[in-house]
Amino acid sequence: MTYVIKTYNLTKIYNGIEVVSNVNMSVKKGEIYGFLGPNGAGKTTLLKLITNLIKPTNGEIEIFNEKLLKNSYEVFKRIGAIIEYPVFYTNLTGKENLKIHCDYMGFYDKKAIDEVLKIVNLRGIENKPVKNYSLGMKQRLGIARAIITKPELLLLDEPINGLDPEGIKDVRDLLTMLSKQYGMSILVSSHILTEVEQIADTIGIISKGRLIQEIQMNDIKRETTEYVDLQVDNVRKASMILDDKLKLSNFKIIDQNKIRIYDQNISLKEISKALILNNILIQTMIKGTSSLEDYFLSITNGGEVK
Repeated sequence: MTYVIKTYNLTKIYNGIEVVSNVNMSVKKGEIYGFLGPNGAGKTTLLKLITNLIKPTNGEIEIFNEKLLKNSYEVFKRIGAIIEYPVFYTNLTGKENLKIHCDYMGFYDKKAIDEVLKIVNLRGIENKPVKNYSLGMKQRLGIARAIITKPELLLLDEPINGLDPEGIKDVRDLLTMLSKQYGMSILVSSHILTEVEQIADTIGIISKGRLIQEIQMNDIKRETTEYVDLQVDNVRKASMILDDKLKLSNFKIIDQNKIRIYDQNISLKEISKALILNNILIQTMIKGTSSLEDYFLSITNGGEVK
């Protein structure tokens, strides 16, 4: 197995507080790695450590099987990144911003700017000042700048923050294309689980600075289970009926009006009949399948995510 990133007990301490704590992360070549956690969990700090913007208190980082040192420079020619919000010269055009970046990186491919503008769907507005770009356009321009040198590894910190649904879909489709067509390895951090779920091959879950799980999305999908969400007027009485009358044990109370039933050997008709006969008002009864969000919440004890 070839890895583009490996960290060993990576730790960063600010003012006596471990904001990243003993993180052992492994990102495989060619995959999309979804780095998940609520705001403040340590995602941005870890990405800054990987890009050498800040130095670790303890631990080591390997990129492309080479130990990252204070004076490591050449390795970053193989990496594109957006850490936090992308910043531009707003009075210059999108095309001019990309040219400045290429000059800075020592990358002189005359066709690259037009090619990357086409990839991120910014053709036609590249000669407008960036100050006139929407948030979604700026995010796409940021990704264009990150990938223009054709990096092997792309690091993106919350790239869909603040985007509308169309902008989110554009970024999602772009990342999938970069992975499949260009073989780019991508590490993308987010707190929006539903989006990462659609593109990631592997997820790493971070909570309070600790990487508490790395798992393949295929493994999560194999663990998903079907359930019935039942909304009733009297949860306590309904629970007693499920237990005493129907002999169900695999269910839990979600809130003051909702029960989730995991037992699969009973029909919706049987459930509704038992409740109605015992004067329970059924407001909704919906079949569902557990998601990445359910999995996340189960191992973070209800971490705050969208």
